[in-house]
Amino acid sequence: MTTAYLAAEGFEAQLGEELRLAGLATHAHGRLLIGDKAVAAAWAANIWHDCAELPVSSIGAAAQALRDVQRNWAMYAPLHHRRAALIQERLPHVSARPIVFPAAAPTAPLGSWTLLAPDRMLIAARCSSPFPNGEVAFVEDKAGPPNRAYLKLWEALVRLRRWPQAGERCLDLGASPGGWTWVLARLGAKVIAVDKAPLEPAVAAMPGVEWRGESAFALEPGSVGPVDWLMSDIVCYPARLLRLVERWRGSGLVKNFVCTIKFQGATDHAAAAAFAALRGTQVLHLHHNKHELTLLLG
Repeated sequence: MTTAYLAAEGFEAQLGEELRLAGLATHAHGRLLIGDKAVAAAWAANIWHDCAELPVSSIGAAAQALRDVQRNWAMYAPLHHRRAALIQERLPHVSARPIVFPAAAPTAPLGSWTLLAPDRMLIAARCSSPFPNGEVAFVEDKAGPPNRAYLKLWEALVRLRRWPQAGERCLDLGASPGGWTWVLARLGAKVIAVDKAPLEPAVAAMPGVEWRGESAFALEPGSVGPVDWLMSDIVCYPARLLRLVERWRGSGLVKNFVCTIKFQGATDHAAAAAFAALRGTQVLHLHHNKHELTLLLG
């Protein structure tokens, strides 16, 4: 059964490498890599499952064929864009309004389609991302957070469909200057922010925030006690982060993890696979990630 993998813009090479290492041969349609089987693909912004090819005799017939399958569709059109746009105009509108955080990701089925040629389209009613082409936008806060890293945490929690509640204990490792701590404190959580560098003063002064000027890697789980969430946006090699996650997970003190896996230089696909092998994890390339993946565990 055909499966297609859509790379985020600028990360086509990482996705292609990951699929080749998984033994999958693909052919490219813009950023969409089309293969003949399903494999795990953390670098895919969206995975199109159980794809089908349909003839396109006319714009109206193509739109009707899509509506006959289901209601909601997102277009990907690297070629034949004008013809594809005319088809999409005849389909029910799918809202792409920016999300006001906190909010859960949509649950309604959202299919994807593309024109392979003027008279032929590829469609998938079931896709991995609830957002059109894996792209999610937020109503941003341009005044409160000290940097734009907060968008990654917003997106991770939206994809997880849950987030820290008021009064829950959160550990933010590598917290400075405080973008993720700002998110957690705004939710009403109690935050232990760990970094040798200080937080931005406005973040440090937020209710419920405690800063510890220590190394995240030297911190002993027993010195912190039980936490509902462990967050990490630390700049470090993936193998070092994996050891940290395994240590805290082994302590039994953490309920949920959200961690950024950052790559310095070449992408370490073996390290990414090691994270994905942890039971109960999701490893994703979020729309707001750079050369990094996000681990969701809990």
